[in-house]
Amino acid sequence: MENKDLQYLCENWLIEATIEDLQDKLSSGEITSKQLVLMYLHRISLYDGELKSVLEINPDALHLAAALDKERTITGARGPLHGIPVLLKDNIATHDKMHTSAGSLALADSYAPADSHVAHVLRDAGAIILGKTNMTEWANFMTEGMPSGYSSRGGQTLNPYGPGKFDVGGSSAGSGAAIAANFAAVAVGTETSGSILSPASQNSLVGIKPTVGLVSRTGIIPIAHTQDTAGPMARTVKDAAILLTALVGTDFEDSITLTGDDLAEVDFTNYLDVDGLKGARIGVAREVYFDYLSEEKRVVLDKAIQELEKLGAVIIEDVKIPSTKNKWSYHVLTYEFKSDLNAYLQNVDPRLKIRSLADVIAFNEANEDKMLKYGQVILKEAEETSGTLTEKDYLQALENDHYHSTINGIDYVLKEHQLDAIVFPNNFGAGIPAKAGYPSITVPAGYSPEGEPVGITFTGTAFSEPTLLKLAYAFEQGTKYRLPPKL
Repeated sequence: MENKDLQYLCENWLIEATIEDLQDKLSSGEITSKQLVLMYLHRISLYDGELKSVLEINPDALHLAAALDKERTITGARGPLHGIPVLLKDNIATHDKMHTSAGSLALADSYAPADSHVAHVLRDAGAIILGKTNMTEWANFMTEGMPSGYSSRGGQTLNPYGPGKFDVGGSSAGSGAAIAANFAAVAVGTETSGSILSPASQNSLVGIKPTVGLVSRTGIIPIAHTQDTAGPMARTVKDAAILLTALVGTDFEDSITLTGDDLAEVDFTNYLDVDGLKGARIGVAREVYFDYLSEEKRVVLDKAIQELEKLGAVIIEDVKIPSTKNKWSYHVLTYEFKSDLNAYLQNVDPRLKIRSLADVIAFNEANEDKMLKYGQVILKEAEETSGTLTEKDYLQALENDHYHSTINGIDYVLKEHQLDAIVFPNNFGAGIPAKAGYPSITVPAGYSPEGEPVGITFTGTAFSEPTLLKLAYAFEQGTKYRLPPKL
């Protein structure tokens, strides 16, 4: 950097700086939001050539920052996100000079006709949308065997803790890698089943997969309306709670948000309690889920569970979720994808020829060398459905998933053992709460001997985010496992 004062701050202060740290310097006048944007852009220029986490920079970022700096001097800050740079996953629509493509070259020229509700509330909170992050193409609902973090538009995102060595996690891979590498304060990812929890765990981040209905899905390129949600990705629980507070709210265009009214005006930072684990009853779901772990990672998780106990939690070992060994299908996703994507594509830029899932498939076939490195078997499978959601397989799978994930799943275990939360390793338990639409929070739990991040995930029933945040914060503050990657 030519500005040596900013260079010093960038190298010695900005790394791991929290939203609170940033606001302290912004409010004191030591830095401006415009300078903050410049520092993050500098870090992107230095390190993202290899990582490929940021797909596109907002051309208006510096101007937005300057405007928010002026507003701060006149009327003060709007709140904790005023002037704070935020990155958004590339399936979250922004009505500006950036594209919204779900990582696909088929939508590389698509400008959204309106902000997503997520983008809208972030702008209202004073956040600066710095750019879009790369993602697994079509949120990893395109084909089988595609690596996490790969897209035809953005290439392969790598894990900053071990580029080319460790899985970056999917499909919010770019959001995970970018925040781990400190290219912005926080990011928004999306999840259908594990797509926030996985990259958060793999990049030593805090990831919150909210209850479906807490955060609006309007303007987000979908997979399945029964499971999709956006959520925060951050380096600390408090930063994630600040971002969640801004994201939550009723959106009359997304009727499920009416179920989250009780938390619509909540400041989630009020639930952060360093003693939050004292007396909490935590069930450990070992059956099946811990089998996915290597012996080295199992040691890390076992130590984390011991830490929970030291911090005052009552640990109930090896709780059994009745439906764990069920033969689950992804029929619900297959059927809902065509219906939901076709509806979304009706509102994209009218100059584009991509107006349906069939058009996406045709585009991919016409540009096979660029688009079909890993095929499109899942897209074709979804296209074979009627798109009307009338099929017997779909309707039966929908009821099956709901019952076995809630009444005969998470809620059964919580009630049986009077638990505050269930603990899973990394994102390996993501499937059941995803089908239930229930919340989970993952927190850094340490590293394997090779340096690969390991996460511990707390899961609860619908709208139990306040409890989960309390538990996650107490664990984070009692252990402080997170270390920044060495770039």
